[in-house]
Amino acid sequence: MALLFGTAGVPISSPSRDTASGIARVHELGLGCMEIEFVRGVRMGMEKAKEVRAVAEKLGVALTVHAPYYINLNSPEEAKLKASVQRILDSAKVGYACGARDIAFHPGYYMKSSKENAYARVKEHLEGIVRTLEDEGIDVVLRPETTGKRSQLGSLEEVLNLSAELSRVMPCVDFAHLYARSRGAVNSYEAFAEMLAKIENALGSEALRDMHIHVSGITYGKGGELSHLVLKESKFNYEALLRVLKDYRVEGKLICESPNLEEDALLLKQRYGEI
Repeated sequence: MALLFGTAGVPISSPSRDTASGIARVHELGLGCMEIEFVRGVRMGMEKAKEVRAVAEKLGVALTVHAPYYINLNSPEEAKLKASVQRILDSAKVGYACGARDIAFHPGYYMKSSKENAYARVKEHLEGIVRTLEDEGIDVVLRPETTGKRSQLGSLEEVLNLSAELSRVMPCVDFAHLYARSRGAVNSYEAFAEMLAKIENALGSEALRDMHIHVSGITYGKGGELSHLVLKESKFNYEALLRVLKDYRVEGKLICESPNLEEDALLLKQRYGEI
């Protein structure tokens, strides 16, 4: 596998807003992947998922999924916790029917817990989700994402530990989130290289051949992430990141989450090819 570039959702220039049309537009643009955005809820039936899979396979576009934002595996409220678990399960099942292998999600918030207790609860519930999916034959990789807000569980170390300790779990590394979470500290060739070295040390070199990456322009404040931006309007050093990804021979899927979607996805692909 090479490093594929794609959009977080249907490209803006797609003539229709449905997923199949988005996949066709991704192919027309010369991009290699697309993330299905279930961020407001899993609103796709199994028949439609099969149609999506057929289009993606015909055009050779790799699919990933982003589960709903409303997930907190550390919620103290039983109803919210059960709903969070179900949203990940639904995302995985429908995503699998679409032909997607990677299911990205934000694990949760620290709330009033210590970081250690929050991590233990998230791990416990994630382990249960993995067992359920295995029992039902849903062959996907759950991708807890590095998060941009410092109130969220999702440091690189936390995500790597979940990946090392649980089967069928691997990181979704959002480098823009790491930049925002660190309040600008992770924003150089050396800093990005250190992140990749940590991944390799924790999960082996094969993890670098199967990465799921998010990139966008971003702005941050004291608490971390504030909002996504177009790459050229942000101080996020995407040029250095692309050099590191090439030098480390990273493979997998890079999903662009900038507001202009395909414009920045194509910029990233072009600049990567020029390095």
